[in-house]
Amino acid sequence: MIIFIVLEIMVTLLIITGLDKEIARFQVVSMLTGTGFTTKESELILRHPVRRKIGVFLILFGAFSLAVIISSMSNILAESFRIKQLSITTGVLALILLVVKYPGFSRRMSARYEDHLQKEFELHELPIQEVLYLEEGDLITAVEIFDDSEYLGHKVCDVFESEEDINLLFLHRGDIKIRGKRWDCEVQEGDILYLYGSKEAIEKKFAKELERLQEITIDEKNAAAL
Repeated sequence: MIIFIVLEIMVTLLIITGLDKEIARFQVVSMLTGTGFTTKESELILRHPVRRKIGVFLILFGAFSLAVIISSMSNILAESFRIKQLSITTGVLALILLVVKYPGFSRRMSARYEDHLQKEFELHELPIQEVLYLEEGDLITAVEIFDDSEYLGHKVCDVFESEEDINLLFLHRGDIKIRGKRWDCEVQEGDILYLYGSKEAIEKKFAKELERLQEITIDEKNAAAL
């Protein structure tokens, strides 16, 4: 019961920082037990200054305190059956959980958390979601240009229309990242366009390229599984 309450408290704190509920729960269980899998989702913890602190606590709690708590509980129940002390501990943690889950607390902590990030951390230390204020309909992605792309041979400035909600951050060509003169470049096979904007607009405009990239990714996974 105690472990479950601690887990729920940590999940709620991660959600307050902007992490998705399911991702937060998986990462908390992973760090708490030390038995999870390493995924790209873990980067959401590692690249975020506040979440890293929560992660450090969970790892230490899972490695040391969890064993101590289980041992202490066993001794208490075996030697003197001190239900009162155990109930008090559980009650205190349950009270903390109720406070953390209270909507007013979540709103206040979210506001303080955002203010803390702006005051205490440099721009390059912040997760990209915080820097660009990403919302549900926003997307940051890399689109690779293949040999059958309709944009081959076109100038970058002609690929994007002014009314489209798509921003080209930079163009990656070989070992070169082109920023300042990206709009004057002619699109070539192998170019990678780093885009930021409307998820719907990007997926519609580069549907063929994204589909081709997905097929290649699936083929690579199948080949690796052989």
